[in-house]
Amino acid sequence: MTDPAAFLTQLRREVDALGVASEIIVVPAGPKGFGHELRSGLRRARGAHVITVDPDFEGPMTFLADLWARRHDAEVIVASRYVDESRVHMPAARHAGSRVINAVFRRGLSLGVNDGSSAIRLYRTDVVNALTLEATDYDILQEVLVRAYANGWRVLEVPLEYRPNSTVASKTHAALVVAYLRTFWALWKLRNSIAAADYDYRAHDSPIPLQRYWQRRRYRHIAELVDGQGAVLDVGCGSSHIIGILPKGSVALDVLMNKLRFARRFRAPRVRASGFALPFADESFPCVLCSQVIEHVPMVPSMIDELCRVLAPGGRLVLGTPDYDRWEWVWIEKAYGLAAPGGYADEHISHYTRKGLLEEFARRGYTHEATRYILRGELILAFRKPTR
Repeated sequence: MTDPAAFLTQLRREVDALGVASEIIVVPAGPKGFGHELRSGLRRARGAHVITVDPDFEGPMTFLADLWARRHDAEVIVASRYVDESRVHMPAARHAGSRVINAVFRRGLSLGVNDGSSAIRLYRTDVVNALTLEATDYDILQEVLVRAYANGWRVLEVPLEYRPNSTVASKTHAALVVAYLRTFWALWKLRNSIAAADYDYRAHDSPIPLQRYWQRRRYRHIAELVDGQGAVLDVGCGSSHIIGILPKGSVALDVLMNKLRFARRFRAPRVRASGFALPFADESFPCVLCSQVIEHVPMVPSMIDELCRVLAPGGRLVLGTPDYDRWEWVWIEKAYGLAAPGGYADEHISHYTRKGLLEEFARRGYTHEATRYILRGELILAFRKPTR
């Protein structure tokens, strides 16, 4: 076995070289499993950031400075063996097995991380301790990534030169696979649910042809309908690629903080608020967009009242929702409900139709300017508010 005192002495020396106040928390292996012990150590950390170090490492710990230098670029930073500029000194069989495991879980969980099994990481302490972590074994390494993504936090990889410590028993590939499979299904469901912060963003490039087609058609229709209309208030923006094409002066608004965290990658300012109480003055925006929101909220009180209130006279309202007059949509929703019980179809508490919406806006004096459909089910309408 490796000499714990020598390992800690080296660690202390290289941590001190960072020139920051620090503490070292030693978490010994226990019968409750790696995940349990890791959570225990993270809860004890008092600094704003915590770096986890696996004793299965030999050589200079240059990764400490690399992780610390990038601490403001993401909330979870992984020292990765499998990104550009990394170097790995491992037996061929172990290297191959590690690459295969990581590739499978990267693909299966749609993670943008090449080395999800690396335990050498930097976490923002308040972020990692706020995650609902349940794994008790090495599957916690994947769980942290999935739950971080689901909450809209950023995950980054930095290169690592890795040489295993020959005196430390390695984590066998079989043990890793068993641990990962134990929670894979739960993590997969979270990763691919609408609750995930990046659900809409990833659906745009989904490997499922129908989902990819649907998202891209919606993107195309909305892009055409808001083009040239001026600054847009996107109510219920989610994490859609549409945020990225909003013109200068636009605002992306959502009630869900995890979606807004993810939307940091876009230039549009973000606001957290309810669509029932928009924090803007009357007639503030020349264009208001609300796509796939109104079916998720009650008809009374009407969110449409708020959308109309902040729309400037002569402005355009773009409104998207399923059309429950169309048999195509009704059957699509039934099929989805059978394939994914408890999915989004159960969250559609208000059922709108094209006829009903046209009548509603005619009463308000609006002019109907465009109707678009996706597979004759999802409806996107454009209306013009009357001028004074």
